[in-house]
Amino acid sequence: MPLLMELSKKKWLFIGLIIGAILLTLPVPEGLSPRGMRALSLVIVVFIFFVTEPIPLPGVALFIAIAQVLLNLASPIVVAQSFMSDSVFFIMGSLMIATALVKQNLDKRIALIIIKITGPRVNRIVFGLVTFSALLASFIGEHTVAAMLLPVGVALINYTNKDWRQIRNLSVIIMLSIAYGSMIAGAGTPSGGARNAIMLSYWKNLFEINISYFEWMKFAYPMLLIEVPLITFILLFTFAPETKDLSLAVTALKEKVAESGAISSKEWLAISIFIITVLMWMTISDTIGLGITALIGTLLFLVADVIKWEDLNNNVNWGTILIYGGAISLGIMMKRTGVAEWLSQSFLQWVAPFGLDQGVPLLVVISFMTILMATVMSSGATVGILGPITLNIASLSGTSVIAAGFVTVISSSFCFLTTVASPACNIIYGGGYLKKSDYLKAGWKLVLVSFILVQVISIGYWQFLSL
Repeated sequence: MPLLMELSKKKWLFIGLIIGAILLTLPVPEGLSPRGMRALSLVIVVFIFFVTEPIPLPGVALFIAIAQVLLNLASPIVVAQSFMSDSVFFIMGSLMIATALVKQNLDKRIALIIIKITGPRVNRIVFGLVTFSALLASFIGEHTVAAMLLPVGVALINYTNKDWRQIRNLSVIIMLSIAYGSMIAGAGTPSGGARNAIMLSYWKNLFEINISYFEWMKFAYPMLLIEVPLITFILLFTFAPETKDLSLAVTALKEKVAESGAISSKEWLAISIFIITVLMWMTISDTIGLGITALIGTLLFLVADVIKWEDLNNNVNWGTILIYGGAISLGIMMKRTGVAEWLSQSFLQWVAPFGLDQGVPLLVVISFMTILMATVMSSGATVGILGPITLNIASLSGTSVIAAGFVTVISSSFCFLTTVASPACNIIYGGGYLKKSDYLKAGWKLVLVSFILVQVISIGYWQFLSL
């Protein structure tokens, strides 16, 4: 009986492998080589695994590496090289920098900074939380900011009322302002999310397009800034807060921070190194690479004794690095075997009769497709699988490959409806103050508004930039 229960938990592992085996026996479609058919089978199986997670996602990354060799899609050396690149260094360094910052326990000081700027009014505090979450997450990643600011939200709630159920709407607003603020920031800069590093790798490896840190911000950051007030309005409109003033919570928080004393020299040093790293990303990363720049920042934290290697070893999610290395490897394999081009041509033939095969209409379809896919699987996995396809679709149709890439990455951030698709939503949900239905109540409005907004920006702002 225990064996049967264990096997039932792994049913999607067997279903995925059986589907893959069946696909390998089918006739090769026109326009696709036998090697490409094997690659397509692998992509479909990996998609099933990413959605259902019958094994931990790092295990899926290992499967990607093993299957490429066993299916004779690439040599072991080629697979190993595709798993390790400057983009993977970038993801690894960013995670280590984020760990170093979290180690300094700056959460209550951050809360006090926000409140000093906004004052005690609820609407202003919500705006401040969304703004600060977005600005911070755009540089160090949504999951890190969600973890840092969760205690801030808990403190504001507890200092307002010990029984948070009596101020449930206020509690939901505070928590979702952190989650959604962090989420929209993911596409703001290359360091805002691992999916951005994946797209940078695809642009470079598949189309020889290099996008600098500052260029990325120029195209993507306006979207983030516009979304901040929209999120604030939608949250306050959807969940009417029980109180309009948090003066008591503000006073209690000030007293708590005062007990901690002045900011320490190590905390100042950590902040300084982080600022230096961001400035290097903006200035010299074009020459030495985003990944090497991130590793320089990490090394500075270690040299300055801001963090110990043991802390990095214990607190960095090394599995995440493996997952994104696998996603990049899969994307490169899709391009190399012709699968990405075949899928792109098939897609264009399908949408052409509706006039959706180029330009802005095509970008609308790409955005919609990305949002649907990101809702049922992680944003990083969505970009990993969909990126080579959307970029090839754009290339074949004469649409800007850069615009298609940005639409794919930005739209993958619009997974406001569920707790599973976004690390920030998952972390905040784990705090115990939210129901899954809370995400749906505000999420559908944000998805709709965000979907419209990215189309407006692609038509107006990006056209102005000659993208």
